[in-house]
Amino acid sequence: MDIFGILTMIGGLALFLYGMNTMGQGLEKLSGSRLERILEKLTSNPIKSVALGALVTAVIQSSSAATVMVVGFVNSGIMKLSQAVGVIIGANVGTTITSWLLSLTGIGGDNIFIQLLKPMSFTPILAIIGIFMIMMSKSSRKKDIGGILVGFTVLMVGMDMMSGAVEPLAENEEFRNILIMFSNPLLGVLAGMVLTAIIQSSSASIGILQAVCATGAVTYGTAIPVIMGQNIGTCITAMLSCMGANKNAKRAALVHLYFNLIGTALFMILFYTVQAVHPLAFVDEHAGYVGIAVVHTVFNLFAAAVLLPFAKGLEKLACLTIRDKEEDGDEPQKDEFQILDPRFLATPSVALEQCKQVAARMAECARDTLKLSISLLGDFNERDTARVVDNEETVDNYEDKLGSYLLNLGSSNMTVAESQTINMLLHCIGDFERIADHAVNIRDCAVEMHDKELEFSKKARNEIRIFSDAVKEILDTAVTAFENNDIEIAKSIEPLEEVIDRLSSDIRDRHIKRLRKGKCTIELGFVLADLVTNFERVADHCSNIAVCIIQIKENSFDTHNYLNVLKAEENKEFDEKFAKYTEKYMLP
Repeated sequence: MDIFGILTMIGGLALFLYGMNTMGQGLEKLSGSRLERILEKLTSNPIKSVALGALVTAVIQSSSAATVMVVGFVNSGIMKLSQAVGVIIGANVGTTITSWLLSLTGIGGDNIFIQLLKPMSFTPILAIIGIFMIMMSKSSRKKDIGGILVGFTVLMVGMDMMSGAVEPLAENEEFRNILIMFSNPLLGVLAGMVLTAIIQSSSASIGILQAVCATGAVTYGTAIPVIMGQNIGTCITAMLSCMGANKNAKRAALVHLYFNLIGTALFMILFYTVQAVHPLAFVDEHAGYVGIAVVHTVFNLFAAAVLLPFAKGLEKLACLTIRDKEEDGDEPQKDEFQILDPRFLATPSVALEQCKQVAARMAECARDTLKLSISLLGDFNERDTARVVDNEETVDNYEDKLGSYLLNLGSSNMTVAESQTINMLLHCIGDFERIADHAVNIRDCAVEMHDKELEFSKKARNEIRIFSDAVKEILDTAVTAFENNDIEIAKSIEPLEEVIDRLSSDIRDRHIKRLRKGKCTIELGFVLADLVTNFERVADHCSNIAVCIIQIKENSFDTHNYLNVLKAEENKEFDEKFAKYTEKYMLP
């Protein structure tokens, strides 16, 4: 092989790895948040766990990525270690699909139908379709499909380039001698392990091995130990990802390693024992593309079948390796923000689902804080006043941690819809944080009334009760619309916000009348003005949340224009809801 052949080999490898990465990213985007929902539906049924692990890995074309996700789920407490074992076993089975796709390169024959099955016959058509979908389509889903088609084409072109570049090595005696060295089981396993550890993908290293098979110099005796090593080498990604994680997450990564180590040991012992007792004829035959795929699949199915019944044993082995200290207690303390695991940033769709969950908790915390502060106006107690302040600090912490995570996530390669969701979350968590601030202001009003022994008149108390009920309803509606991303629920917020604005104006007018008649004091008037202002501001933030949800769904984000159009045009639905709320919250 001359210098030009080496450059072709390197170029083919680069295209191969780039195509695999592009195709995997496209498949991941197309699957979206379904990946996480699939993994979260796991039960204690090990067969189901294996099936789901295989499915997810087949979708994203990477057992390493699937295992890293599992480590993240275990670290964040979403998944138990016992569930993770089945998924990891399934991930090793699911990764074999790539080798079967790559085996299409080795299809040969003069029949026109067989020729059409060769990748270099149909991938140009896929590339043209993919490019048109990327350039012409406005739909992010179609763009993702185009990315998958182009990625697959680049993958196959790279594979073909590598195969063509190494073909001249078939007659090279030195190359043959190197391959003979790898027939030694230990050297073969070591070579496969190092190659896969470097590129951190068993699918890619299997593809490279299939390309080398184009020389016709690779026998099954050489290929089998290398394939065993490749399965061990792929564990490096999960082992690196568990650094800094909790003990169970590290144990999940160890389960992946132990599965491949034990599976390799058992397979090698069985294979070479049979070979010693009754020599297998195919061992000295030249391995082909399909042959490599068959060996890869047989090994992983063998390891899964043998070790799945001993899944509990793998779990215990990992626990024995990383032991709990006595002072750790039975259950580790759960961090509220564990699910915002940096490992998920490599899988944006999964990370975004985690952000939604944390944002929902933040919304509920802000709502509970406001309701608690309102309750202090009628039933003051020191315990709840302290809780309001503590909750507000918790909401601030939510905004800080979640906002930082969302900004990091925003720099990832995401779909248009995912980017819009991030924008929506960033806007909404700011509004929920301000709602918690207003809750503290209301709490301060209650403290002032208690300390100064102030009390509203019966009419004023009744008006505040009606006003607070309206505010609680609009906040409940906003939180529900936010958690469910429901436009129809969000559309019912603006009519109620208009009613709250009118209530605010009416209550202020009534207070001035009572003040003139001497039925209220100026001091109480200041407290009432603060309460009304904070209630009104809470409603405004609920309106912001609703408009944000609606506008993001409609691929627009012009809040002022939306509200102006909504109020200027005749809107039967708006008018009906406005009338309903006006009657419901009518002051006596």
